[in-house]
Amino acid sequence: MLLADDHTLVRQGFRRILEDDPRIEVVGEAKTGLEATELARKLHPEVIVMDLSMPELGGLEATAEILKTNPGAKVLILSMYSNDAYVRKAFEAGARGYMLKDAIEVDLSRAVLSLAEGGAYMSPAISGMVIDSMKKGIREATPDPYDRLTLREKEVLQLIAQGKSNKEIGALLGISMNTVAVHRAHIMETLELHRTAELVLFAVKRGLVQAE
Repeated sequence: MLLADDHTLVRQGFRRILEDDPRIEVVGEAKTGLEATELARKLHPEVIVMDLSMPELGGLEATAEILKTNPGAKVLILSMYSNDAYVRKAFEAGARGYMLKDAIEVDLSRAVLSLAEGGAYMSPAISGMVIDSMKKGIREATPDPYDRLTLREKEVLQLIAQGKSNKEIGALLGISMNTVAVHRAHIMETLELHRTAELVLFAVKRGLVQAE
């Protein structure tokens, strides 16, 4: 299995918990969403434990990209957010499990084994809430404009929300400042946002970055 979290100490903690079970082998660790997609392509892990809020590429976006090239992978999303909208988005991206971080020490190994055996997993604290939401017919009334962004535009959006300038984004992604500006303009047009502050707020609400 593959671990993806941007905090080294957190990954080390996860690894210790998982490797206490002899049935689980951790074959790799990633500290960004992009690194997770690259390692998944190289290592073909059976299960991927993915933090929701990842640098460079969010956990949900990384999940969708991984499943394009490795559709048999089972992804467990880790999150601090119990909002049913985040849970639905995770499963729509192709994840097979969603776990709240406050339940990790007790349930992480069990969740990973459940996914490895072809099952699914959802933290008990949120499963009832999500089922009730589905029963009440809560659905998004209109298509999500975020889904119309390209992978590159999603990367640019996340970096904007992290406070990077056009020059810094260009250097990180290997593209020109003008290209970054074009992406930024298209992102704003697609999301119907008009200021950088609105882009940052949008990214925080989506869990792409965490509010300080």
